[in-house]
Amino acid sequence: MTHLPIILVAAVAKNNVIGGGNTLLWRLSSDLKRFKALTWGKPLIMGRKTYDSIGLPLPGRETIVITRDRSFKAEGVHCAHSLEAALDLAEACARDLGAAEIIIAGGGEIYTQAIGGADRLEITRVNLEPEGDSYFPAIDPRKWTLAASERHLAGPGDEADFEFCVYEPRR
Repeated sequence: MTHLPIILVAAVAKNNVIGGGNTLLWRLSSDLKRFKALTWGKPLIMGRKTYDSIGLPLPGRETIVITRDRSFKAEGVHCAHSLEAALDLAEACARDLGAAEIIIAGGGEIYTQAIGGADRLEITRVNLEPEGDSYFPAIDPRKWTLAASERHLAGPGDEADFEFCVYEPRR
């Protein structure tokens, strides 16, 4: 089987918080639009808690939920019991969709498992430092280089300034 690029997509606060209480801690309409553009038409892997916080499969994507709960079932989503199984399933979904990459969309535990095998990080740096209980793993500058960044002031529907950052592995 060919290896499709694995892309981690996350909105991350200055203190690496990505959520708390199984919910987002900020509202960034601009980031939601970017997330949709980055993930549309692609297999989307997420953990069960992240899926529960969204509550439904996202339209225009094949949602794959990783869970240890063997009895978990949700209409319109695929279920896997490990990251490896989810990636295998995502490869098959990508072929069916004609997608050129696989997206990993959280949460913290899934990002930690996946970052070592990722081909790109699409990170929205949020200019906040909220308290939370879910974190993005540290981006090791010995392994990742900032390939592009674009700063934005908070616009309509945004609660904070932010920066879109693209990280690529150091070669």
